[in-house]
Amino acid sequence: MLYKPHLAERLHALLVDNIGPMKMGLTCCKHIPPLAPETQVINICPGCDRRYRENYENSGTISLWQVLVENTFLSLPDYNGREMTIIDACPTRDQTRVHDAVRTLAKRMNITLVEPKNTRTKSTCCGDSCYGSVPTAQVVEQMKKKASQMPVEEVLVYCVSCAKAMFIGGKRPRYLIDLLFDEKTVPQTIDLDQWHQELDAFIINHA
Repeated sequence: MLYKPHLAERLHALLVDNIGPMKMGLTCCKHIPPLAPETQVINICPGCDRRYRENYENSGTISLWQVLVENTFLSLPDYNGREMTIIDACPTRDQTRVHDAVRTLAKRMNITLVEPKNTRTKSTCCGDSCYGSVPTAQVVEQMKKKASQMPVEEVLVYCVSCAKAMFIGGKRPRYLIDLLFDEKTVPQTIDLDQWHQELDAFIINHA
C-alpha cells in the first residue's frame, strides 16, 4: 500500500473474485490486529509473515506467493529466460515455503535465476535492518556491499526495503509484485532517512 496502492487493490480484487470474500487488512502488523479467532492472513510483506506467525495467537498466515503457486487465476507474463538473481528477505530467512514459492513463480514467468553465494536460509541482510542502530552512512555502505555480491544486474526482491537497498547499491531491483503485472520497479524515495520517516508515518496512520 505504501509503494503502489493500485497494485494492492488489484491483487485484492483478484483474490476476492477467485477465492472468496475477504477484507483488505490495513492495520500495520506492528499494531495488534483486530482479527477474529482463527483468521488466516494472506501476507505480502516478509515482516508481516513473521509477526503474524510469532506475535498473534489468534491468526495464521500464508504468503501471497504460496497462494499464487497453488492457483492459476493470475495470468503471468513471460520474461523469455531473462537472467535475474534474488535476495531472500531477513524475516523469512528460515521459511523455505516462501523461498520455494517465489522461485516457482519466477520459473513460471520464464525467469532464469542465478542464485547468489548466500541464498535461501543462508541469505544475508540487505542492510536495512541495521537502520537506527548505526549511522545511516554505515547502512548505505552495507547496502552497497550487499549489492556488489549480486551476480546479475537485475535482482528479484520481495521486500520493498530490499528494493531500496539494491537501488542504493547500483543494481536494478525487480519487485515481485511488479513482475507479476509486468510493471517497472521504480525507486521512489531512496534517501534512507526520508524512507524510514515514510515507513514510520505509515505505521502510525495504520493502527
